[in-house]
Amino acid sequence: MIQTSLKESFKKSNYQLAGHGKRNIHVLKEAFQAVDENLESDLYGEGKVIEEFQEKMASILGKEEAVFFPSGTMAQQIALRIWCDEKGIRKVAYHPLSHLEIHEEDGLKEIHKIESILLADKNRVIELEDVLNLREPVSSILLELPQREIGGQLPSFDTLEQISAYCQENGIRLHLDGARLLEVLPYYQKSAAEVCALFDSVYLSFYKGIGGIAGAILAGDKEFIQQSKVWKRRYGGDLIGLYPYILSADYYFDRRAHKMEQYYQSAKELAHLYNSCHGISTLPIDPVSNMFHVHFQQPKDQVELVLAEVHRQTGIGLTSYLKEIDEKSCYFEVSLGDLYADVPNELVQVAFKRLNELMKQHFLPL
Repeated sequence: MIQTSLKESFKKSNYQLAGHGKRNIHVLKEAFQAVDENLESDLYGEGKVIEEFQEKMASILGKEEAVFFPSGTMAQQIALRIWCDEKGIRKVAYHPLSHLEIHEEDGLKEIHKIESILLADKNRVIELEDVLNLREPVSSILLELPQREIGGQLPSFDTLEQISAYCQENGIRLHLDGARLLEVLPYYQKSAAEVCALFDSVYLSFYKGIGGIAGAILAGDKEFIQQSKVWKRRYGGDLIGLYPYILSADYYFDRRAHKMEQYYQSAKELAHLYNSCHGISTLPIDPVSNMFHVHFQQPKDQVELVLAEVHRQTGIGLTSYLKEIDEKSCYFEVSLGDLYADVPNELVQVAFKRLNELMKQHFLPL
């Protein structure tokens, strides 16, 4: 089966260009190797290990308080529920390809009876005009930075400031889906606190760009966080101990948060290489974070053959999968992390030279 061939050829490659490495037990073992074995666990959301980490994250994000959640899905649904209750309006607005809309089985609608108002065309980011053109009242607006499903695109920082000011003037809460917040800071040339200052509430993931096991932080003012803790208990999010997630989140945050500029520069370099190959383009052409999408205007099964051959011939792993857009096009996502810096540059050049040659052989008209 061709799809298995691509996955297997990727697994057997000597070097892989994206990510931080395999998500295996080593990730947990590394995070725990220097931890004092006498450190006490948190207990149902209380204790030194969780409270100190929450304080650390609140400070970094520039918010009064923060609370650790086992998942971002839980954190964001709760944030939007709180803002709906405050306003008395069960409507929130966000992008058509928001995680809440396409990956959560209608959690907001089924659990909270909250209606989603979709802003902007699905192929672009939300702009100020989209917010100004809202024709019905909403309690809150969610912005995702970067917008993952369209290649990690971003609005300008001026646009963020304008949307924030409009929301403040009109009593609309602004929530940041900042799962990959740290990854956009090099492009904006801002601190996390400077970006978060534009938002009433903020969510940050610890397993995406950070590479931890799981978990998320939700930050905001004191009253908001107190309400979120109540909802966390209602959701069953107060496990008896969250310390495995917290300790790994803290370890990998300290290890990688300062590397986002490196990942960003690597993404720009790698995107240039993909765009130099026949029949391949990236979205966006010039990445604005450490992520982008690689697009092919050829059938998925034929592109899989080409990529698997590159893996086998060069030992460089480009991707383990392709997603079909339609019968004549497909793509995959790239998110740069620690691995790229370990790949010898001469081997990267060989791989892309071979990729370009194979794309021409297979797809140039005779």
